[in-house]
Amino acid sequence: MSLDASRTEPRPERPASHETRRRLEHARTTSLTQLHALAADGHTDEQLMSTQKTAIEQTLQDIDAALARVKDGTYGTCRSCHTPVPEERLEILPYTQYCVTCRRRTAT
Repeated sequence: MSLDASRTEPRPERPASHETRRRLEHARTTSLTQLHALAADGHTDEQLMSTQKTAIEQTLQDIDAALARVKDGTYGTCRSCHTPVPEERLEILPYTQYCVTCRRRTAT
C-alpha cells in the first residue's frame, strides 16, 4: 500500500440512519436513567441537583433535536459553517450540532 493510497480512497459514508438513531436512542435512555436516578437519590445539595438536572434536560433536548435532523436529512452537518461534522465527533457526541471549530466559537 502506498502512502498516497489513503488520499485517493473514498472516505466511508456517514452511518446509516438506523445506526445514528440507535446511538441517539442509547444516549437518550442513558440521560433519562441519570435523570431518574438523580430524582431518586435524595441529594441534600439542592443547587448541585438542580444544575445536574438542568444539564441532563438540555442533553435530552439536544438528542430530540438531533433525531429531528436525522429525519429532515440535516444530521451530521454543522449548523454554523454547514460542513460535515467529523464522524469521530458524531461517535463521541451523537447529538452535537457543531464541528469542533464552530463549537469553540459559540462557547466563548
